[in-house]
This record gives sequence, C-alpha cells and structure tokens, in this order.
Amino acid sequence: MLLFGASIALAAGTGFALARTLGPGDFRGVVVAAVTIMLIYAYAMLVYRLFLAFVPLEEGDIAEGSRAEFAAQVNILFYLMLFNTLIRTHFLPVPLMRLVYLGLGAKLGPNTYSAGTLLDPALTEMGANCIVGHDAVLFCHAIEGRHFALARIRAGDNVTIGATAVVMAGVSIGNGAIVSAGAVVPKDTQIGPGEVWGGIPARRLK
Repeated sequence: MLLFGASIALAAGTGFALARTLGPGDFRGVVVAAVTIMLIYAYAMLVYRLFLAFVPLEEGDIAEGSRAEFAAQVNILFYLMLFNTLIRTHFLPVPLMRLVYLGLGAKLGPNTYSAGTLLDPALTEMGANCIVGHDAVLFCHAIEGRHFALARIRAGDNVTIGATAVVMAGVSIGNGAIVSAGAVVPKDTQIGPGEVWGGIPARRLK
C-alpha cells in the first residue's frame, strides 16, 4: 500500500504542477486527467524497480516470515493491484505491452513480444524474435499449500509459445522451440532447441 500510495502521490503532484502551467481551455481537465493516469503507471514502474533494487527477489524455496517472502509477496500484490488489470484486459496494443514488461524488469530480446501474460516480469528472460501467444501465461512462482518458491523462466531466440499455453516456474526453453497452443508445461521442465512440446501436461512431440 505504501508503494501504491507513493505512485499515486507522485502522479497527483506532477498532474497538479502540469495543471498550473496549462492555460485555460475546454480540454484542460481531460488532458490533466489523462496525463495523471499515465503518470501513475510510470511512477509505479519506477517505485517497483526501486523496491526490487533494495529488496531483490530470491530464487528457490521461500521460508515463511523471511525477507525473501516479504519481497515475493510485495512483488505479487503490487503487480496484481496495478498492472494485472491493465494487462489482462488487452487494452494496450502488443508493442506497448512490450514496453510495460521491460519497465517491470523483464529481459526481452529484440523483436520479442507477448500477447499473453508475464506474471513475474522481473524473473522472465526471453531472447530475440520470440512470441507469446494470446492469453498464454508465464509465471515464475509456485504456491503449493504452504510451500512457496520462485524460479526464473528462460527462453532462447526464435521461441514460439502458443495461445493459452501455461508455462510454469523454472522452465527453460531452447532456441527455436515451440510450445503448442493450450499446452501446460510443468515446473522445471527443460525444452531442448528446436523441440515441439504440447499437451497437458506437456511432452515432447517432435
């Protein structure tokens, strides 16, 4: 809530300063409101990245009550409060979504785009010329009862992840591999270069 409040306060302050510099006009209120909303997300990305710089996410099993659990919970909740709705409603065009994911810490190579959802951008790495299909989901956290763990997802170059596919924590995908539409790739799966995987749970097809 502190991070969320800081983002809103910074955006409101900047919006108020902008309103004072603009002359009177019919569209002054609309412009200030639109800019303030955009600034909320811009400042939220900045605040989020600063938080992760001071309290970085730790991969592996997360102990209850630990600093690592605190960082992981804040990471998930802050994402859900501010960015999940923006991403899941498909309001933004895919090229702009790339900028959002980069702003949230994802490592995306040139010409890599996602029409799906990267739930843990700070732990997601993809090479060049990759595509994540419509409504596919990649998540780097695993919650099983009281067990909580984080593991990075890594994909090489020229990787295709089909529409509505699910890629779980710790998955590694080699160059040129394909995850078929609707596949569910279990956590810690290693997909080799050029392989095609599909099914529930996913297995190597060829």
